[in-house]
Amino acid sequence: MKIVHTADWHLGKIVHNVYMTDDQRYVLQQFLDELARIQPDAVIIAGDLYDRAIPPREAVKLLNDTLTAIVQEMNIPVLAITGNHDSPERMDFVSRLLKEHQLFIQAKLDPDLEAVVLEDEHGPVHFHLIPYLEPGEARIMLEEDSIGSHQEMMEVIVQNISEKYDLKKGRHIFVGHAFLAGGMESESEERLSVIGGAPYVDASLFEPFTYTALGHLHQSQKVKHNHIRYSGSILKYSFSEANHNKSFTLLELNENGIKSMDKIPLKPLRDVRVAEGFMDELLDPDLASEDYLHLRLLDDGQLMDPIGKLRKNYPNILRLERVGRRGQSLNKLEQAKKRQHMDHLELFVSFYENMKGQPISEKRKEMVAEVIQELIEEERRK
Repeated sequence: MKIVHTADWHLGKIVHNVYMTDDQRYVLQQFLDELARIQPDAVIIAGDLYDRAIPPREAVKLLNDTLTAIVQEMNIPVLAITGNHDSPERMDFVSRLLKEHQLFIQAKLDPDLEAVVLEDEHGPVHFHLIPYLEPGEARIMLEEDSIGSHQEMMEVIVQNISEKYDLKKGRHIFVGHAFLAGGMESESEERLSVIGGAPYVDASLFEPFTYTALGHLHQSQKVKHNHIRYSGSILKYSFSEANHNKSFTLLELNENGIKSMDKIPLKPLRDVRVAEGFMDELLDPDLASEDYLHLRLLDDGQLMDPIGKLRKNYPNILRLERVGRRGQSLNKLEQAKKRQHMDHLELFVSFYENMKGQPISEKRKEMVAEVIQELIEEERRK
């Protein structure tokens, strides 16, 4: 069985006030062309099909066109889950009806953890579709009061799957949207909720599965084991991803498990790059580009209308930075890196203390934590 693993499409994404829909349409057409060439038996989409709970209509149309092409025109089953950016309620609409047409969208956790089963010449392949959900939701749905973190939630889910199915027999594919400890982040991933517990999940939980297809982290990577993988996003969605090579994973199974695994590259319409140089160098017409750029100017002196001049060569400049005074730039960079690793509550506490000039009280901190959790749950219900 040939299986394609992709994730983190983030349709409707806006990067520095620029809608990425044209770029997403271009790369998804390339994805469809590759599917026509490969002729896989199934396509996995491991969450974050959309970039937000209420996507723009152009994004909805693009997803509809893409899934229709895969399922109806190519007759390839699609097994998708929702990620932390998707709305479970919206994605769950007519999902039971769509299953009859080989489009399996698991938007809400099935408490019975029934696998989707596809057959090949060697027998059944079990797909365990686990959408993103908060530990508090899992605690209620699975009736497990012990769940207080993402790790505890996933321990219960994997334990329940292993009790229902013998993972030592047959072939079992786990599909999830989670933050595995040891995975490499970029700036474009929204950090998972850490209220009431850390977001990290130990990769060793997934060792018993034949393959674990993950979404959430945007860099294609394995975590501890070659069969536990993030496919990565289809496009670069921040300048922290400038050095990424975007792709999807092609997995081939035989009767014993994994026969082969390959990355199929995806080439963007416009790249996302960081470039630096002096003004005179960057104005060279031979360097003109329509890529999305973060330009770092090395000039120390005063410059007249640098952005206006540079846009003649680079119409898609998204960020222009003066780095002549490197000490100040490095300090800002360190501050940005620290903020990247803060959760919602830590960011608010940092903002509060910077504005007030004094530590926040524990009572206020608890109140803010409750409000943040309510907002997260409200957003996921939309």
